[in-house]
Formats: sequence, C-alpha cells, structure tokens
Amino acid sequence: MMRAVALALAALVGLGPGLARAETPCRQALALGMDVSASVDAAEYRLQRDGLAHALLDPAVVAAFTALPDAPVTLMIFEWSGYRSQTVLLPWTPIRSRDDLRAAASVLAGPSGPRNENATAIGGAALFAARAFGQVGDCWRKTLDLSGDGKNNDGPTPGMLAQDPRLDGITINGLVIGAGSGTDATRRNAHIGEMVAYFQRHVIRGPGAFTEVALGFEGFEMAMRRKLLREIRVLQFSELASGPR
Repeated sequence: MMRAVALALAALVGLGPGLARAETPCRQALALGMDVSASVDAAEYRLQRDGLAHALLDPAVVAAFTALPDAPVTLMIFEWSGYRSQTVLLPWTPIRSRDDLRAAASVLAGPSGPRNENATAIGGAALFAARAFGQVGDCWRKTLDLSGDGKNNDGPTPGMLAQDPRLDGITINGLVIGAGSGTDATRRNAHIGEMVAYFQRHVIRGPGAFTEVALGFEGFEMAMRRKLLREIRVLQFSELASGPR
C-alpha cells in the first residue's frame, strides 16, 4: 500500500526529464492554535502545552507526519486569547522526520507568552491563521486546529466569518476542552454538550471538518493525539490525484 502511494506521489510531483523541479510540494499546512485566555489557569496552561508536546511525539503521530517526506506537512503552532493577542511559538516548519517533531515539541517547554485576561477571540484566531496561511506555498490542504474551552466574547464571532473570503480553502477543526476533573459529571457533560454544539454550529468549517473533545485539560493529550491522526492521515490515491491542481 505504501509503495503504491509513493509511486502515485512520484508520478504527480515529478515534472519529467528536462524540467526543473519546483519547490518541494507541501501536502498539508497545519496550524495549531491553543486558547490561553483567562479561563485557562497556570496548571491548565501547562497541561495544554505538555499535552501537545507529548502528542506530537506519539509513535503513531510521528509515523503519520513522516509518511511522505517528499511532500511534508508544514506545521505552525500559536497561542491566542483576545482579538489582537496571538503569539507564534513555532513558525511554519516542514516536518520530515522525528527530529523535526522533537524540535517542534521542544518549543512548548519555553516560557509562557502574553495573555489577555478577559477575552476569548475565536474569530480573531481564525483571521490570524488565515493571514499566516498566506506565508506558505500552494499546499494541497490548509487546516486550522483550534482548541478552546469557551465561547467567543471579543471581536468578530466565528459565525460572522462564515462567508469571509479570507478563510476560503481553509478547513477549521475544533478541540473542545470540557470542565476539569473537579467538576461533577452532570455539570461537565452539560458544558461539553453546549461547547460541542457551539463549535459544530459556528466554528468548524470546510470538507471533513470535525470536533474532538477533551475531558478537561487532563485529557488534552489523548484528544490532541486522536485529532492529529485524523488530520494528517496519509492521502489516498484519489486525493493525491486531485491535490496539486
């Protein structure tokens, strides 16, 4: 199966004898945006950063990222809170090896960035990512992964951006973070249900867009692992054939 995929990829990206090859094809530009607004306390902030770092180094995730090194996933990681509060932790970086992922994970061990204590701007995070996608080449897919535990309360709402051309061609997936382990089951389930409905209706968009759920920040690592495996699966032949057009 992998040999067939590799042959299909070679046929699609090869330009034939006598022609110079263009820049290395990018099969997917993936931006990971983490909510660091006031609802995220210091312990939860650390769980979120460490959870993403561990998820990136999970063997299955590493295998998915590195399955096609000649057409890598290009990764960016940023934090967001208010409408004008976004911090890039990892600029666009092609991921071709485990060492690339280890280097990406290492930035998450660094100091925390600035935080807007009173604002959650999901729409602002989406627009920030849209501008950032303009910095990468003609990737076959552009995917924004937004994690959060609250609704938009600053700047344009995600619903207001439903027809915004700046987000054309970008698939937005969501990771809803439910109430923490100290919350009773009824309240936690109510919060998760409300947030999933909000993300499904207002946040996610594009072909195959989906919402993943973490049971509190303690469950962030496992939820992120599941989410990454869905987002960066190796393309099937039919998708490869239509991708570079």
